[in-house]
Amino acid sequence: MSDALEIPGWKHVYSGKVRDLYAPADTAEGAQPERMLVVASDRVSAFDVVLSPGIPGKGELLTTLSLWWFDQLAGGDGAEPVPNHLASEPVPEAVAGRAMVVRSLNMLPVECVVRGYITGSGWAEYQAEGTVCGIPLPAGLQNGDRLPEPIYTPAYKAPLGEHDENISYEKTVELVGDDHAAQLRDRSLEIYRRAAEAAEAKGLILADTKFEFGVDEAGVLRLADEVLTSDSSRYWDAAAWHAGTTPAERMASFDKQIVRDWLAAHWDKQGEPPALPSEIVEKTVARYRELLERMTA
Repeated sequence: MSDALEIPGWKHVYSGKVRDLYAPADTAEGAQPERMLVVASDRVSAFDVVLSPGIPGKGELLTTLSLWWFDQLAGGDGAEPVPNHLASEPVPEAVAGRAMVVRSLNMLPVECVVRGYITGSGWAEYQAEGTVCGIPLPAGLQNGDRLPEPIYTPAYKAPLGEHDENISYEKTVELVGDDHAAQLRDRSLEIYRRAAEAAEAKGLILADTKFEFGVDEAGVLRLADEVLTSDSSRYWDAAAWHAGTTPAERMASFDKQIVRDWLAAHWDKQGEPPALPSEIVEKTVARYRELLERMTA
């Protein structure tokens, strides 16, 4: 899975499906490093498998967008600064443009999902139960409709190899305590509203997103991981959403949905997945790039 590089001054410690993690080379065995290097690769995954080939430039496009959002949320948008995990240290030349040097945090085991529109797994549940993650919603909503208010639907970050699971707010309290549970909910909804407003100004809809947070040595809650990228969020074109007559027209997202759709039509999820055709790769990177250019223009 990994195409991790040898980076002077850093040692590779872990590879996920799409990112590689490094610690300072002089970190003692078993010690907690003060900072880490997170490198976004060009690997692409769908249905829990890493596909071939990757998406050229994907790591740099996502990192650039993430850093732009961290800057906006740190006060660049004129609102109250949100503490984040970025460290004031230059990124090694070998991974310039697609990496972040970050503080080591005690990561909280909650994926903070905020939904402003109904779609995906939420739509399926709503059709069956009239709820999303157990939260009752008004009758008569259609796939892709805006919700009366954004809703917070946390998930438990399962151990490696297991699937995350939706959890109640009460379960979040059990996992991280009253104070952190309230902080996670309130901060997630605040960030979503700020980001959705910024996206709207660029002719985009932020349908839903997910955040991760950690706590530093002083007890400060910090926004971590990636933020508001095409891999962690669902963005739609506002004009298409208003004018579209089908779900596909209304909700053409700026992410790897093109990859998922192609793979679903050409693979039965048994054995090795087929290689992605060049036109699928090209269309996908074009969607990633268009989102970055529109959002940051």
